[in-house]
Amino acid sequence: MSSEKLLKPGKYFMQGNIAMAEAALIAGCRFYAGYPITPSNEIAEWMSRRLPEVGGVFIQMEDEIGSIVAVLGASAAGVKAMTATSGPGFSLMMESVGLASMMEIPAVIIDVMRAGPSTGIPTLVGQGDVMQARWGSHGDYEIIAYLPNSVQEAFDMTIKAFNNSERFRVLSIVLADQVIGHMTGRLVVPEYSEIEIVYRETPKVPPEEYLPFDSRYLVPPMAIAGSGYRVNYDSLTHTDIGYPTVDREDSFKLVSRLVRKIRENEMKIAEWEEYETEDAEVLTVAYGCTSRSVKEVVKSMRKRGYRVGLYRPKTAWPFPWWRLKELSRKINKIVVFEINMGQVFHLVREYAARDVEILHAPYAPGYMPDPGYIESILMKVYGA
Repeated sequence: MSSEKLLKPGKYFMQGNIAMAEAALIAGCRFYAGYPITPSNEIAEWMSRRLPEVGGVFIQMEDEIGSIVAVLGASAAGVKAMTATSGPGFSLMMESVGLASMMEIPAVIIDVMRAGPSTGIPTLVGQGDVMQARWGSHGDYEIIAYLPNSVQEAFDMTIKAFNNSERFRVLSIVLADQVIGHMTGRLVVPEYSEIEIVYRETPKVPPEEYLPFDSRYLVPPMAIAGSGYRVNYDSLTHTDIGYPTVDREDSFKLVSRLVRKIRENEMKIAEWEEYETEDAEVLTVAYGCTSRSVKEVVKSMRKRGYRVGLYRPKTAWPFPWWRLKELSRKINKIVVFEINMGQVFHLVREYAARDVEILHAPYAPGYMPDPGYIESILMKVYGA
C-alpha cells in the first residue's frame, strides 16, 4: 500500500475529529459510510475528500442504520471500514452492533459523544454512551471501546481500534466526546515503521476444508467474500460452517466463544493511566475530557499537601477493573467524575473493594466540569 497520500510523519496542530480521520487512513481504512450528525461531522467531511485521494470509497448513506450495515458489508468483502456518529445516530446502530458481533465482522465506529438523552444538545459535550457501547444491543457479546482524552490519544486509539478489530474479529468503538472531537491540539505522527498495523488472519487451508466459524479457534481465520472460499454470514445462531441452528450445544459453543475471545484477552487489550496514586488517600476516577480538569485539580491539591490521585480508564471495554481493585484496597475514598448521572460509577462500585467509600459527582450533560467545581467536591470529601 502506498503511503504517498497519507499524513506524513511529523508534528501537527490538528482538530481531534480530523486526527481520527487521518489515523483511520493510516490504519488502512478504505471505506466510509455515514450520515451527517453533530459533533462528528468533520470526520465524514474530511473522509469524503481524503478517501478518494488514497483509493478508497466514501458514501453518504440515507441514515445511520444503512451506514453501519454498509460498513459491515465492505468489511466482509475485505476492506477495512468505518463510520462515525453521535448520540441518537449511535443508538440507531445498536442492532447492527449485535449483528457485527454475531457475524464476527471487524469494523470501527467513532462515536463523538454529545449531551443526551434523545437529540439532547447536539453541539455540546456528553459522556452518556459508555454503557450503550457495551450493552446497547441484545444478547451476549463483547466489543472494544477506547476513551481518548487528547488529540494525540484520539489519533493513537483510532489505529488501535482498527488493529484490535482485525485481530479479534470484533467491532471496535472510539468513544470520543465532543470536547475531544472539536479540540485542536498537538499531534505527533511517528514514522510509519513505528506504527503497528494489523490485518485479519485469512485461512491457510484449501477452500474445501474451510469453516468460517471454526470453533477450534478462539478467533477463526476470516475468508474474504469473493476470494474463492465459501462464506455464509448469518445473524442467526449458527454452526461452524455458518448454517442456522437451534441446537443447544452449538448455541453455547458459539456465544461463549464470542465472549471469551475478548474476556480471555482483556488484560492485553485494556489500558489505563494513573497519576499520583502511590500514596493517595482519595482516588479520583475520570475519563475523556473530564479527566483533563480532574488532573489539574490533583496537581494543584498535591502542591498543598492533599494526597489525591487519579485513575483514568483509557478503555471503557474491556474495563481495567483489576488495577482499580488493587488501588481501592489502599485508599480511603473514591470519587467518580463524569458528564452523566452515573455510568462508570456503576463499574467502580462493582469492582472496588467493599469497604471503601465511593462517591459520585455527576455533571450536567452539555457542560464540562471546571477545576473549581471539582476542587470544591474534593475539599468537602477531605472535610476541609
